[in-house]
Amino acid sequence: MKLSFRIKHYFFSAFRELFVHHHGSLEFRAKIFTLMIAANEKPKVENFIFVKELASKIYDKDKDRANLLLLTTKELVEKVKTKNFLDLDSLVTRIQKELKIVPRYAKKIDIDALKGFLKFANDEDTLAYQQNILEFLEKLKLETLQTDN
Repeated sequence: MKLSFRIKHYFFSAFRELFVHHHGSLEFRAKIFTLMIAANEKPKVENFIFVKELASKIYDKDKDRANLLLLTTKELVEKVKTKNFLDLDSLVTRIQKELKIVPRYAKKIDIDALKGFLKFANDEDTLAYQQNILEFLEKLKLETLQTDN
């Protein structure tokens, strides 16, 4: 990535809520991706390549926003891994709270796309954990969409 983008990212990270259009939506997606990636004890770089591919599809006309989604996901994964005020349980709680506040975010949970993270599982336990996360997200999505209607 270019130096100019890294500077922009640093600036946007500090003031994301003010300068990034629909920052909440982008951060919600990053939290969903983080939940899948951080289930791995040691996430593989392929997880982040996959996030980049998904971000490029989601924001096909906005490379900066796609890169920002990738970098936000990396930041959140790092916070979970270093136990920097974030763990998987608190991440799940935050996702649930956000869906109660903004139910339309449930539409951003693409279970089929998230299944792509399963191929990067480090072992059978991680794979089972990620499958449980997918089941939870699918149930949460359906419940939220039903409640919203």
